[in-house]
Amino acid sequence: MKLAPLARVLATRSDAEHVIVHTGQHYDTGMSESFFQDLGIPEPDHNLGVGSASHAQQTAGIMQRIEPILVAARPDVMLVYGDVNSTVAAALVAAKLGIKVAHVEAGLRSRDWTMPEEINRVVTDRLSDLLFTPSRDGNDNLGAEGVPPERVHFVGNIMIDSLVHALPAARARGPAKRFAVGGTRYAVVTLHRPSNVDDPDVLRGLVGALEAIGRELPVIFPVHPRTRARIGAADLHPASQLRLLEPIGYLDMLGLVEGAALVITDSGGLQEETSFLGVPCITVRPNTERPVTCTHGTNRLVAPNQGALVEAAEGALKSGRRQSAGIERWDGRTAERIVGVLLDGEEYR
Repeated sequence: MKLAPLARVLATRSDAEHVIVHTGQHYDTGMSESFFQDLGIPEPDHNLGVGSASHAQQTAGIMQRIEPILVAARPDVMLVYGDVNSTVAAALVAAKLGIKVAHVEAGLRSRDWTMPEEINRVVTDRLSDLLFTPSRDGNDNLGAEGVPPERVHFVGNIMIDSLVHALPAARARGPAKRFAVGGTRYAVVTLHRPSNVDDPDVLRGLVGALEAIGRELPVIFPVHPRTRARIGAADLHPASQLRLLEPIGYLDMLGLVEGAALVITDSGGLQEETSFLGVPCITVRPNTERPVTCTHGTNRLVAPNQGALVEAAEGALKSGRRQSAGIERWDGRTAERIVGVLLDGEEYR
């Protein structure tokens, strides 16, 4: 979702060659191949096929497999995205080869060192020559860490570029009707973080909360493979009002989120998308690396506690939807700004 807008803009430039490397960290068909199709991303030039493994094994596998590609290609710049293991692994290899690293979605901080993503963010930003931030707090964070300001560029949120581009197609698919919630209020849920799904007692409480919410309105839950495995291991059998689905594509998910009365998640991207769309969002986490979604958006943080989640959901449903937050530079033009910096030396457009 973060690569797609840049791929589209770079494809219009005759003065740039864009080589796409898919690490295979996200390998489930419903979570990977469908995203390439829905977002119109070209077939990757390289697929490393790393798959699932421990943090160390996955990071090492990516580093081993991407090094010969970078040695052969010697790119002018290596673009890395977000905060996953692929991000830090690719950045580390490129930096050691003397290749310039550009981090898209730089500067985000949760200040929670129990999150593997926080470690990935900080390390990647330290390795990067160009840091493209999605919100002004990212610039502040990097400045406080001593990153020279000339390396930092506030370009806006590239996730919103994908959303703006895909929204007409998502609406045309009519996912609410196809998932039998058309014409009624409904909630959408995604949960996958270890802090929420690895502890059986925590997971049992969250499922109980979702079942309670489901007595008020349909709850649609596309289940991450990790979460489905944990539900099975905990011997949980959610009630019928909690509708568990296989992972769904980006367009269907976007269409469902746009029409939802409430989103419950632990995903970073959904915090941003709901703020842009004006959809009430409950994030089941004690902190967020995207505080602008709480201060200027529709997002609220809630502890992974059954009573707290039910209470927060009732309050969000009562308050209802509202207009888009209109967060600065979340306007669908982030990729243009990044390409302007990379190829034209332009700070902003």
